[in-house]
Amino acid sequence: MNRTARVQRATKETKVLVELGLDGTGTATVQTGVPFFDHMLAQLARHGLLDLTVQAEGDTEIDAHHTVEDTALALGQALREALGDKAGISRFGDAVVPLDETLARAAVDLSGRPYLVHHEPDGIAPLIGTYDTTLTRHFFESLAATAGICLHLSVTGRNPHHLVEAQFKAVARALRAAAAPDPRSPGVPSTKGVL
Repeated sequence: MNRTARVQRATKETKVLVELGLDGTGTATVQTGVPFFDHMLAQLARHGLLDLTVQAEGDTEIDAHHTVEDTALALGQALREALGDKAGISRFGDAVVPLDETLARAAVDLSGRPYLVHHEPDGIAPLIGTYDTTLTRHFFESLAATAGICLHLSVTGRNPHHLVEAQFKAVARALRAAAAPDPRSPGVPSTKGVL
């Protein structure tokens, strides 16, 4: 099984290349021009056991919004393509990830139907380096939309770095479980016959 994808996305605001291998070792080569976001994508790869390359050039002189958004859209498309017809996958995955005072919970359904439910504390510090923390929800919204996945994500805690990082780790672990092969169910895991 070769579950890989390569997606390029170019707009007037960004140029993004994503290469994704679902059955990887957690190796990440990421350069977006937004250092904290690079760190989060590396967490996604490491804890999801994804091989991930992301090269993005965006209008970061304005802010990180377009770079984060377009990277999420390209990554979601790559995830959808790498999953193929989804035959033989587990389909559902969930994870609970503690990070010191923070606890993140993620549940994923690789259903083909995009939906996000997201809860995080109000009043998170607005910036971590050049990363706007309000982009965390937007990243997962954009990812879910183009990947065609249902994602429930919640986090509690105080430290802004931990609040964002725990979410990326929890989603990584949930995706890893959902995309894992299920040897007892070789077909598409749906009574509809398609996902």
